[in-house]
Amino acid sequence: MKSAYELAMERLEKQAPTQKLTEAQKAEIAEIDNLAKARVAEKEVFLGGQIAKAKASGDLGEVAALEKQLASELRRIQDDAEEKKERIRRAQ
Repeated sequence: MKSAYELAMERLEKQAPTQKLTEAQKAEIAEIDNLAKARVAEKEVFLGGQIAKAKASGDLGEVAALEKQLASELRRIQDDAEEKKERIRRAQ
């Protein structure tokens, strides 16, 4: 007898079958992840330094603006990476 979990997983598989990715697609997705991580690190280092300088000077308005910019750029990088990965997954 199957558990409720197993039955639910079977129904889910029928509705949206699991995609099988080729090794080339997996490599492309891994490369996109690596590039995104590098870009995130670059932004964190660059803007983190500017945030530290603004904190040291006591300019709280500038600190808030830079933190908002950092969050926005990190979100954009992640969204861009997810979009590229999704295009690769759909291209079968």
